[in-house]
Amino acid sequence: MFNSLSDRLQDTFEKLRGKGRLTEDDINVAMREIRMALLEADVNFRVVKEFVARCKEKCLTAEVMDSLTPAQNVVRIVLDELTALLGSTDSKLTLAQNRTPNVIMLVGLQGSGKTTAAAKLAYLLKSQGHSPLLAACDTHRPAAADQLATLGGEIGVSVFRGDGKDAVAVAEGSIREAIDHLNDIVIVDTAGRLQIDEEMMEEAVAIKRAVRPDQILMVVDAMTGQDIVNVVTEFANRVDFDGVIMSKLDGDARGGGALSVREVTGKPIKFVSMGEKPDSLEVFHPDRMAKRILGMGDVVGIIEQAQKMADEQQIEDAERMLREGFTMDDLLAQMQQIRKMGGLAKIMGMIPGMERAMSQMPQAADDSQLTRIEAIIRSMTREERVRPKIINGQRRKRIAAGSGRSVQEVNQLIKQWDEMNKMMGKMRGMAQQMGGKGGKKNRRAMQQMMRNMGNMGNMGGGGRLPF
Repeated sequence: MFNSLSDRLQDTFEKLRGKGRLTEDDINVAMREIRMALLEADVNFRVVKEFVARCKEKCLTAEVMDSLTPAQNVVRIVLDELTALLGSTDSKLTLAQNRTPNVIMLVGLQGSGKTTAAAKLAYLLKSQGHSPLLAACDTHRPAAADQLATLGGEIGVSVFRGDGKDAVAVAEGSIREAIDHLNDIVIVDTAGRLQIDEEMMEEAVAIKRAVRPDQILMVVDAMTGQDIVNVVTEFANRVDFDGVIMSKLDGDARGGGALSVREVTGKPIKFVSMGEKPDSLEVFHPDRMAKRILGMGDVVGIIEQAQKMADEQQIEDAERMLREGFTMDDLLAQMQQIRKMGGLAKIMGMIPGMERAMSQMPQAADDSQLTRIEAIIRSMTREERVRPKIINGQRRKRIAAGSGRSVQEVNQLIKQWDEMNKMMGKMRGMAQQMGGKGGKKNRRAMQQMMRNMGNMGNMGGGGRLPF
């Protein structure tokens, strides 16, 4: 969503880096370009005006102008201000410790993705060990309860529908249902409209009064643009929500709404939705988003994604690979892990500098590459997967025909496997040097090596990457 804005800002900084010293005119030109970039991204004009004024004031200080690296200081100031614009610090979901069930109420306009967001939030909370219940309180939109029931069934979360007529009664009934079935969280999906109207607001206020929610989250469509400001302001005045779920952040709109919400309402963005899958709801980190917009990537995010996938079985698999070598089955397993982490495009977009390169060469992050490689591997026999070195010319022709790919593509894959296997051999030698002959020592050495590999890209954040 922020690709266009990111490109404009990076171009501005490149011009500054080409100058040994900066003059006041240089700063004025840079601030003018930043202002235009933000306005073209559909950021609210009042937000842009205040943002640029703060940046300019700090950039014109003697500390910046007289420094040896003034351009770097300008980038740092813009990064700090952009982080503050998005929220400065992470704002986690706050749940009451002395109340069961906790109640989370979702509000927003129709089409913003409330019902889908409710299911995604339930999936996230369930993965954290909670037992959520979904309450279908949208009694106005046809089939809204059916949609929620379908989504709940897909993720294994119960849905309370009540009589399907009175939204307040359904909300109250969901609390009793949660108590009876030991659910510790109720997520209330309320009705929306195509635009704000009095009936919708009164119903939202009535539900709030009836169930006394611990958290009220407003679901906002990130593709709305500047119009988002009027919507969130009205909801803030009437129901006083606690935070925002930004949906459709993976869309192709200009992203100005996401940059305006925090500054206009003072309400933090708590979650962002980056796709359609149940696991696509993520905790929002303002500093990481600011770095990505400025082309600095999100290496810590990659590490965290990898940590989610890492488990004891992976450690055992890594030990086996160090002992026996790297097979085609191992390569297939790693591609499946990449898919679970969100695919090539998502991972590459979190690497510093890669997001811009992807916009110029979109084929580099095409997940269909994984599909082609998977087809080739699945066309191999069991023996060929374990011992790829036995694949001769005749076997390569058979594999190519079976996978619908060319012999050249099969050759490229085998070459890539050979390079990976050589790297695994070097790692095997490192592990032996670190751990000696003892089994426990080898295991500790291998685990330490995995941590070191994760720390290479972590810049102090800790973590590990799966092989």
